[in-house]
Amino acid sequence: MVMQSASVDSGAQSQNAQQQRAIYNSPENFFSWSWPEVPRHQFLDERNRAYDPDGASGLIPLDISDVLETPYPATIPAILARYVKVRAGESLAHSFIASGEVYYVLQGKGASNNGPDQVNWGAGDVFCFPGGNETRHQAEDAAILFCVTNEPLLAFENLRAPAGGQSRSETVHWPHGSIEQHLQTVFDRPKTAETSGVSIQFSTPATAPSRNTIPMINTAINTLESGGDQRPHRHNGAAITLAIEGEGTHSMIEDEEVPWVTGAAQITPGSELHSHHNRGNRRMRSFVVQDEGLHFYLRTPGFSWE
Repeated sequence: MVMQSASVDSGAQSQNAQQQRAIYNSPENFFSWSWPEVPRHQFLDERNRAYDPDGASGLIPLDISDVLETPYPATIPAILARYVKVRAGESLAHSFIASGEVYYVLQGKGASNNGPDQVNWGAGDVFCFPGGNETRHQAEDAAILFCVTNEPLLAFENLRAPAGGQSRSETVHWPHGSIEQHLQTVFDRPKTAETSGVSIQFSTPATAPSRNTIPMINTAINTLESGGDQRPHRHNGAAITLAIEGEGTHSMIEDEEVPWVTGAAQITPGSELHSHHNRGNRRMRSFVVQDEGLHFYLRTPGFSWE
């Protein structure tokens, strides 16, 4: 009987604790709060660390979690970007709690292994790996890769990476030469008022029918001829723009002019009107990363010209 009484008391205490956690929100206060806004931001210090010839091999996160007020690293709320720096002849291994990993090779030559797959890469290549495995990079020449994952999205709900072989992403490699051929085809087409840019989006059979690289992240190479302007537009997804060739280029984000720095990434907050302008002597080129895959799934991409 004593044991039964203790059990009843424990059950009552548990139910009382459950009810004490209950919060009731009225229509007046349901929308009276918000997460901090995503800022316009350039990651110049991180870029300089990545390109420091004396710097050690390692991961350099583009982390503004202090501004976003997240207890986990994040570049924008659903995406974490990093420079992966590997000195010539060295290797670097990591395991991310993500459902997939996407890479752009800024410089160098080498190979990356993930599970049973190996990608042999060089400057200008794009490739992606499924989540749930260790990734190891080996560099023949001093290498800098730009990596993006959806780690913050999983961390938001305290989720694990998929078990090996269970990811909805797969290993895919887009070599630089093939990217250039496709870009030239698009560049040669007549331009219309609906042309949003001369770009190539990267997707895979695993993400069909969407155009995303991994289910909730879409990536692209965007270009703009010398003297050209990409017309103002907006979309609900935030963007991380890595300036591959940014000399003389700037963005207008609402009423702020943001000069590009080659090799540096910048954030364009979601829903803000923005445009790009090339006043340099070379064709602008950028690697663009967005969380639009999530917005397309939610049916809220919000793209418009004004």
